Amino acid sequence: MKRLGLLRHAKSSWDDPALGDFDRPLNARGRAAAKRMGEEFGKLGLAYDLVLVSPARRAAETLAGIREGWGVDFDSQPEPKLYAASSKDLLDIIAAIPVQVERLLLVGHNPGLHELAMQLTKGSGSVFREALAPNLPTGSLVEIGLHTSTWPQAAVGGDLLRFLRPRELD
Repeated sequence: MKRLGLLRHAKSSWDDPALGDFDRPLNARGRAAAKRMGEEFGKLGLAYDLVLVSPARRAAETLAGIREGWGVDFDSQPEPKLYAASSKDLLDIIAAIPVQVERLLLVGHNPGLHELAMQLTKGSGSVFREALAPNLPTGSLVEIGLHTSTWPQAAVGGDLLRFLRPRELD
């Protein structure tokens, strides 16, 4: 079983209207939430073989906060296709992951991440799915245990194993 993590960037700042969407940083609340989420990653013993992150500033800053809170300096790779990706685009990215990767984390954006989480867990009886249905809030993590041993078959879906929101950690 492959394990897929989907992490939406934390709360971003709209303070500078001259900045384009791609260049928006995290606001203070977002930075604090990313760090708290990283601390929780550590408590839960989460681990990923591969971390792909959108090159958008708010996604990169979210991952930096996760690292800081987790206290683990893990490798990550920028993936330009994650910015503004649809659920279909995300499945294409996932399908290209090497078979030896067992645990994948994507750090990106809505609506694509939320749509993908709902699509891949539609048969899941998890109590988390009802909470996830309306939205994947900023800074939140979804983990899915896929019913496949290969990434190109990820579309078969799986079970929603975890839905972790920063507001639950306050």
